[in-house]
Amino acid sequence: MKKLERSLSLTSVVAISIGGMLGSGIFVLPGIAAAKTGSSVWLAYLLAAICILPAALSKSELATAMPSSGGTYVYIERAFGPLFGTIAGIGLWLSLLLKSAFALVGFGAYLTILINIEAGLTKYVALIFLVLILFLNILGVKKVGKVQIVIVSISLLSLALILIFGLPRTSSELLDPFLLNGNMGLFTTVAFVYISYAGVTKVAAIAGEIKNPSVNLPRAMILSLFIMTTIYVVVAFVLVGNLPLEELKTDIKPIYTIANLLGGSVIGYIAAIVGIITLISMANSGVLAASRFPFAMARDKLLPDFMSRIHSKYLTPVVTIAMTCFVMALVILFLDVEKIAKLASAFMVMMFILVNACVIVLRETSAQWYAPPYKSPLYPFVQLFGIGSGITLLIVLGLGPLTAIVVILAIGFLIYFYFGKNATRTGILRKYGHRPALYLFYKRKGKGQITYRNNQSEVLQNLDGKLASDAGVVVPLLGNETSPEMLVEIAAALNKRDKIQAVNITEVPNQTFLDAMVGESPTIASLERRISQLAKSKNIIIDFEAAVTHEISDTIHELSNQTHCDWLVMGWNGRAHNGILVSNPIGWLLTNINSDFALFKDVGVRHISKVLLALRPGRKDKNFIAVADRICTFYNASLTLLHVVSENMNEEDEYAMRDNSLKLLQKVHTDSSVMIKRDNDSIGAISNISAGYDLLILGTPQKDNWLSVLFGTGKDKYTEKSACSVLRLTMKDH
Repeated sequence: MKKLERSLSLTSVVAISIGGMLGSGIFVLPGIAAAKTGSSVWLAYLLAAICILPAALSKSELATAMPSSGGTYVYIERAFGPLFGTIAGIGLWLSLLLKSAFALVGFGAYLTILINIEAGLTKYVALIFLVLILFLNILGVKKVGKVQIVIVSISLLSLALILIFGLPRTSSELLDPFLLNGNMGLFTTVAFVYISYAGVTKVAAIAGEIKNPSVNLPRAMILSLFIMTTIYVVVAFVLVGNLPLEELKTDIKPIYTIANLLGGSVIGYIAAIVGIITLISMANSGVLAASRFPFAMARDKLLPDFMSRIHSKYLTPVVTIAMTCFVMALVILFLDVEKIAKLASAFMVMMFILVNACVIVLRETSAQWYAPPYKSPLYPFVQLFGIGSGITLLIVLGLGPLTAIVVILAIGFLIYFYFGKNATRTGILRKYGHRPALYLFYKRKGKGQITYRNNQSEVLQNLDGKLASDAGVVVPLLGNETSPEMLVEIAAALNKRDKIQAVNITEVPNQTFLDAMVGESPTIASLERRISQLAKSKNIIIDFEAAVTHEISDTIHELSNQTHCDWLVMGWNGRAHNGILVSNPIGWLLTNINSDFALFKDVGVRHISKVLLALRPGRKDKNFIAVADRICTFYNASLTLLHVVSENMNEEDEYAMRDNSLKLLQKVHTDSSVMIKRDNDSIGAISNISAGYDLLILGTPQKDNWLSVLFGTGKDKYTEKSACSVLRLTMKDH
C-alpha cells in the first residue's frame, strides 16, 4: 500500500490547527457563554485553555512517538488495547463530524445577513459547501493546507481589527456583573467553552502527513493554542465590554454584531463573510481529521478492509473521507446538530483524559519502541492535572453528556465484537498492568505461580534454540546501552560459571509481524563482532543471540528460565520502581524472576580500579561483600565499604560498626578498607564520595513515595546523584 505523502509544513499545520478552533467557538458561542457567567466569560476561555494544555502537551509527545494517521485512536489503541481503541476511534469520529456539521449549519445565521433566504433552505446551502469540502480533501492535504492558510489569515486579520477598535471603547459599566451565576456558573461555562479548543489537537490525527513531525507538531500545537487563547480571551472581553449582556446572550452571530457596531453596515457585511468562510474552514479541518480515525482503524483490522484504501493518484483515504461527508450530510438534513454536537463533544473531553493517561502508561512501562523525540514537561503532574480537570468538567457538564458517553461506549463495543474481537494485539497496559488496573478488563490466573501474558512459543521463535543452558549470567541488550561491551564485562565480573549468554532483543508493537523483522541487520552484525572481540580479549566465553519480540519482559523472563542462570544483568537509567497500576519491564522482572538481578548505570567509566560499596540498613552484608569482592578480583580493583551515619551517632556505636565491618572484610581477597561518614544527608554524602571512585555498588531501595507506588515514577536518588557508574544489586533468597 502506498504511504500517505508527508507534505504539510509547520505553517500549514498551524493553519489547520487554528482552523479547527476558529469556528463556532468564537463566531457563535461567546454570546451563549456570556449568558451563563456574565462578563467573566473571558476568564472562562482562559481557564478552559489551561485545562486543555495537558492534552496538547501529551498529544504532542504521543504523536512524535507514533507519527501515523489516526491520532488519538492510535495512542489509546497502543496503550489500552484494540477494544478501547475501537471505542475511541468511533467516538472521536462521530464527535468531530457532528461538530463539523454543526459549523456548516451554524454559518446560516451569518449567511442570512448577506442574502435573503428562508431558514429551511440553509441546510441545502450547507450541503453544497460540504461537497466542496469533500473534493478539497480528496484532491490532497497539500491543497487543503494551502486553502486553510488563506482562510485562517483572513480570519485572524479581521479579529485583530475588531480588537484594535473594540478595546478602547470598552465600558466598565457593561462589565458588571462579573459573575452572573457565581463560581458554579463560571465553572459550567469553562466546561461549555472547553470544546472551542478541541481543534488544537486535531492535527495529531494527520501526523503521518506532516514534514518533520517531531519538531513541527509540538510547535504547531503550542503555538496555535497560544494564539487562539489570546484571541478568545480578548475577543470575549471586547464583546462583553461593548454589548449589553441582555442583547449578547441571545446573539449567535456576535462577531457580525460587534463589527457592525464599530464600523457600520459595510464592516458588518465583511465580518459576516469572514464568519461564513471561517465556519466552512472549521468544517473542512474537521473532515480532514475525522476521516483519519476509521482509516487507521481499518488498517488495524477493526473495520472492513475497503476503508483503508487510498486514492491511487492523490494518496488520500478517499473511502473514509466520502463516508465522513455522507454521514455529515445525513446529520445536516435530519438531526438537531447543535445539541448532539455538544453532547458528543463531552466524549472528546473523555478522550483527552485517556490521552493524558496514555502518556503515563507508556512512560511507566518503558516500552522499548516508545521513544518520543519530544517529551511533555513537568511529567507526571501535567498529566494528572489534565485527568483531574477533565473529570471535573464531565461532572459539571451534567447528565446529558454522560449519557452520550455511555451510548458511544455501547456503539464501540458492538463494532469491536463484530469486526475486531479476533485481534491478536494487546495494549501496553495489559502487558505490564497490575491487578488494580486490570481487574475490570482482563483475566489473570491465580497468584500461586508466575503466569506468562502471551504464548511463549512465539516469544522466542526467532532464537536458534542454542542458548547456553549452563550460562551463569544472562545479559539482555535492548539497544539503549551506553556501551554493550561494558555491560557484558560487568556480567563477566559477576559470573561464577564459565559462560555468559548475551541476547540482543528488539521489541516491536503488537501491530508489527515478528516475521517481518527477522533478518541479519548491520547493527546486530556489528554488535556480535564487538562482543566476540571482548570475549577474546578477556578470555571469557560469551554466546550471542538476537531476538525480536512483542513482549520484552516475557522474553527476558523466559531466557533466564531456559538458561537457569544465577544473574540477570541489564543496563539501566536509574528507574525501576514497580507501581500499583503500572510497572516498567524492569519492575515486572524484579517481582517475577528467580535469579539475582543486577542493574548497571553506565556513566562512561571504562577502567574500574576503585569500587565503593554502600550498604543500606537491613541488607545481607556478607552476600553483598562477596559479590563486590568478586568484581574487585576481576578488575584487580580496591574495595571501600562505606557507611553513612547520623552526625549524632555516638563514638561507641561508630567503633562497633567499624569493628564489625572490618570482620566482614577479613575474607576479601583484594585491598579493602572501611569508611564511616557522619552526614545527615546520605544522598549528598554518597554523591560527593562517589566522585573519587569508578563504580558504586548499592542494594535495592526499600521505600517508595506515594507517586512511585501509584505509577512507578520514582528514581533511585542515590543512583541519580552518583558521579560514577552504579551497579544496583537485587539478591533473592535461595
